Amino acid sequence: MSGLPPPQIGGNALQALDVDGDSGFHALQDDFPHDQSLADVDMDDGDSALGDDTASETRSITDSVLGYEYENGRRYHAYRAGKYPMPNDEAEQERMDMQHHIYLLIYGGELCRAPLPARLNRVLDVGCGTGKWAIDFADQHPEAEVLATDLSVIQPHWIPPNVQFEIDDAEEEWQYHSKFDYIHIRSMGGSIGDWPRLMQQAYDNLRPGGWIEVTDFEAWATTDDNSLPADSAYAEFQESLSEAATQFGKVMNISPQFKSFVQNAGFQSVVEQQFKAPLAPWPKDRRYRNLGRYMNVQMLDAIEPYSLALFSRVLKWKPERIQALLAGVRQDLGNLNYHMYSVVHNVCGQKPLA
Repeated sequence: MSGLPPPQIGGNALQALDVDGDSGFHALQDDFPHDQSLADVDMDDGDSALGDDTASETRSITDSVLGYEYENGRRYHAYRAGKYPMPNDEAEQERMDMQHHIYLLIYGGELCRAPLPARLNRVLDVGCGTGKWAIDFADQHPEAEVLATDLSVIQPHWIPPNVQFEIDDAEEEWQYHSKFDYIHIRSMGGSIGDWPRLMQQAYDNLRPGGWIEVTDFEAWATTDDNSLPADSAYAEFQESLSEAATQFGKVMNISPQFKSFVQNAGFQSVVEQQFKAPLAPWPKDRRYRNLGRYMNVQMLDAIEPYSLALFSRVLKWKPERIQALLAGVRQDLGNLNYHMYSVVHNVCGQKPLA
């Protein structure tokens, strides 16, 4: 997919987004067509010629994968229940699809930033969510076998023939039959307890010369002009979210550490790119204002799923307190005088050839 070159700034030298004029950033792709949201996958337990014990065991496994838990009006995964604090219901799937669209806007239509070879054999997408990235990547690389894993069965029925979805816990020991040319990990902040171990497993499961790419937004709103009041609802929200996630054992605002994780795992040619994404359409620059519109919709949809489980389970907040804070957060996200943005950290590294 072609488009204008995306805004990319190496290291930490990010330019300020301009409220009154041109931001100075490179151009963004203006827009892409919306993809339809994905429905849950149905699996038929059906009739079986297996014995009663095996059938019972199969039903138990199926229930653990396809069964759901419900809390605070949202649906959560049952497989390894409680390990991942985000819901997996239809509303969350639509948010994931919107976030995929936002990454395309930021990257100028590209699915990845790693300098991959023209042909790939095996690709792994860790924490694939609804599978949008894996499906799009498989369409672009029909020669590659794309394996995509997640804790939830929320991927579509109709997929390219070179895609395989598996239910798996990325924090457990990886047991793949052969190694990969490229491993893609995106939007997993707050989902992983031991990032160095995850990076080491990725390193061990790559072929020499293979690439890893890990990407996520900072889970923290930044301003260049201190326009977000310290006593605002949004400031309280992100501080409480950070506290709850840390107590839960899975740091939410982890993306600023990606580069060191990748380097310490032994990867070479490590490059970090950072991208600014406004949380509302406050920039004067048309392209960033357009991105801000999408980000605002995504953020309004994200604050509840990110906070409900953590605030209720970890901080022991009552639902009334949570909803009162979220109401204030929604007001802050609609205040164009608050020039908030998030930074996307994209880090690529190559496994040495020898």
